[in-house]
Amino acid sequence: MLAAIRRGLRRGALPDDQAMALRARLAAHPRQPIPARSRVPRPAQIDLFQRNVEKEFATLQRVPDAAAVPEAVARYLAAQNLPPSLAMAPHPELQALPWADHPMLTLREGRGQASDLVSLQHGYAGIAETGTLMLPSAAQRPATLNLLSETEIVVLRTSRIVGPYEEAWDLLRAERAVPEGGMLPRNIMFVTGPSRSADIESVLELGAHGPRRLHIILIEDDPAALG
Repeated sequence: MLAAIRRGLRRGALPDDQAMALRARLAAHPRQPIPARSRVPRPAQIDLFQRNVEKEFATLQRVPDAAAVPEAVARYLAAQNLPPSLAMAPHPELQALPWADHPMLTLREGRGQASDLVSLQHGYAGIAETGTLMLPSAAQRPATLNLLSETEIVVLRTSRIVGPYEEAWDLLRAERAVPEGGMLPRNIMFVTGPSRSADIESVLELGAHGPRRLHIILIEDDPAALG
């Protein structure tokens, strides 16, 4: 898109010195200040993440292992009086869950649709500093699942929770091998609680431009986080 804008303005390539400075800036990854509240031991980081999630009108349930996720999903849907039907991200970790143990659940893999009531997303990382989910777009993690349904359920592992935002960026850069020429995703969503707005008379309205419910199922897979 930026290249198209540049062509429209009839600008040529960047001068060598500017191009070199830009590449150096991208490679340096300058770090921003890190709040002290996220610099705590692992068990406290997980607790901080949960407290911040719940403070932002979302809900969170911890489960002992991945095998417990389908049961947790079924119970949540029943408790919210929601139909047992989900649009699920086609991520291998979600596909490998024992869904056959809950035949009443109906799963549709793929992108989100406007008709979806519930979506099931794979959580890439959680940020304890603010109780935020980091959700990079990918074929296996469609961004539309974060936007179109009224209720979003995200499956996240405790081993994927970091303290500050900077560590989430470090994790993404390392796994996408950016220094070696890899590319960051075209879209990275940071989700803190359900969608909301207070634009009209300062009255908070959930679901203003996205899901009105956010539920996180947290798999306890990090021994260091158990204390």
